[in-house]
Amino acid sequence: MKKIRDLYEQHKEFMMEVIHFGMVGVINTVLGWLIMFLLYNLAHMTYWVSSAISYIIGSIFSYHANSKVTFKVEKKDRWLVWRFAFNIALCYLIAFGVAKPLVRIVLSSQPAVIVDNVAMVVGMGLFIVMNFFGQKILVFRKTGRK
Repeated sequence: MKKIRDLYEQHKEFMMEVIHFGMVGVINTVLGWLIMFLLYNLAHMTYWVSSAISYIIGSIFSYHANSKVTFKVEKKDRWLVWRFAFNIALCYLIAFGVAKPLVRIVLSSQPAVIVDNVAMVVGMGLFIVMNFFGQKILVFRKTGRK
């Protein structure tokens, strides 16, 4: 039990960041999912347009929530917003760019609407993982934290 407690104490900051990122992410994911699937399935926007609009709206919320709650940034440098935008754009393009062809291969016999909906879910999952590490390493670095 002591080893577990020591391990927790050693990695407490990282674990709390993951938990807070997860809490912000749940809210952001529900919001993004609703926007993306409504735009794609009801407004009949394309895969790229519906997912991009969803991620732009979610990114605005995510920036503010993660800078305050998750990574506790006190002093925001002038490049912070640009690093955040670059990270979001890069993660989005990679995640959704990989998801669609991958799902298309796996679900080749399914209609395009099924492929696109599944690809959006897969893209969201890839984005979440890449985005956490991008924000931790690139955007909200140790400098300027409490």
